[in-house]
Amino acid sequence: MVDRSRLASVLADLVSIESINPELVPGGSGERRIARYVADFLTGAGLDSEVVEVGAGRFNAVGVLRGKGGGPRLMFNGHVDTVGVAGMEAPFSARVEDGRLYGRGAQDMKGGVAAVLVAVETLAREGPLDGDIVVAAVADEEYVSAGTRALLGAGVTADAAIVTEPTGLQVVTAHKGFAWAEVETEGRAAHGSRPEEGLDAIAFMGRVLGEIEKLQARLSSGPAHPQLGHGSVHASLIVGGQELSSYPAKCRLRLERRLLPGEDSSTLDRELREILSRLSSQDSQLHATHTLGYSALALETTEDAPIARTLAACAGRLVGGPGKFGGQSFWTDAALLSQAGIPAVLFGPGGAGLHSTVEYVRLDDVALCAETLVECAKAFCGHSK
Repeated sequence: MVDRSRLASVLADLVSIESINPELVPGGSGERRIARYVADFLTGAGLDSEVVEVGAGRFNAVGVLRGKGGGPRLMFNGHVDTVGVAGMEAPFSARVEDGRLYGRGAQDMKGGVAAVLVAVETLAREGPLDGDIVVAAVADEEYVSAGTRALLGAGVTADAAIVTEPTGLQVVTAHKGFAWAEVETEGRAAHGSRPEEGLDAIAFMGRVLGEIEKLQARLSSGPAHPQLGHGSVHASLIVGGQELSSYPAKCRLRLERRLLPGEDSSTLDRELREILSRLSSQDSQLHATHTLGYSALALETTEDAPIARTLAACAGRLVGGPGKFGGQSFWTDAALLSQAGIPAVLFGPGGAGLHSTVEYVRLDDVALCAETLVECAKAFCGHSK
C-alpha cells in the first residue's frame, strides 16, 4: 500500500516550491520548477514523462503509466500553480503540526497532486494495469486554465478523469461555472458647482447596482439545483470619476455571475441587457453598455457514470461511509475535461484556508486519497495478474 512517510515528504517538497501564478501576482514563478520536479518523479517511478511548455514560461508535466492493453484509460489531473502569499508567514516552510501540513498550496491543491504521485508510484511497483494511467500536473488553473486547455488541444484524452481538488474525501460530480462582465455608465463631465451641466456616471451606476441586488434576490428565490443550490451574482470591482470637484464622466463595474448547469455566458448577457434596457427606458439620460469577459461552464457528471460509481465504491470502503456524491461551489478544470467528452469527478483531501493567509491539508486525508486512487485505478482500468 501507500508509504505515508514518503507521501508526506513528497507533499513537503511540492509546497516548498514557489509556483505562484504570474498572471495573478506579477513576479510569480509559475510552474517551471514544480513541473520539472513532477516529471522527474514520474520518470523515476517508471512512467513515460515530459515537461510541456503551454505558454511563455508556463509548463505542464505529463506522464503515462502504460498498461498491458485492453483496459480503459484513466486520467489523474491536478493543477500546480497557486495564488499569492500576501500576509502569510513562512508560506513555503511546509510545517507539520497536529497532523496538518501548512503552506501555500497545501490544500489547493498540492495535497491532491502528492496523492496522485505516490498513488501512481505504488501502482507502478505493484505491476501493470490493463489500461493506462495519464498523470497531468497542469498550469494556470487559478487564472484561465491554459494548462488543461493545452493538454486537450494536444489530443491527450482518457475514458474518465479524477481531478484531485480538495473535497474532504467526498466524491463530487457537480460544481458551478462562472461568467465575468463589465458594465460602463456614461455621464457628462462638468464643474462640481454646476449640476445643470453635469451628469453623474457614478450615480447612474448606483441604479445598476440596485438592479444587480434585485437579480441576486430573484436567483436566490428560484428553483435550486439539488447539489449546487442557486446561482449568484455580485459586484467585484468598481472605478469612476476624475477628481473631487468634477461630475464623473464614466464609471466601470466588473461583476461575476456564478452559473448552474444549463447556464452559460449568454445567460448573463441576457440578464444585463434586460437590466440596462429597463434603466434607460426609465431615464433617457442614462446611457450604459456592457461587455462579456471570460467564462467557464459548470460541471455535472451523472452519478451512474462508471468512474463516479467506481470511485464512490472505493471511497466508501477505504474512507468509510456510503460514498455519497456531493457538489462544490468553486470551479475546476474538471468542467473542461467533461466538455471534451471525458467524464470527470473530483476527489481530494480536506483541510482549510483556500486562498487565505493560513492554509493547511490533513495528512491522513492525503494518505486516504492516495490509497483510494490506487484501488480505483485497479478497479476502473483492470488489474489482472
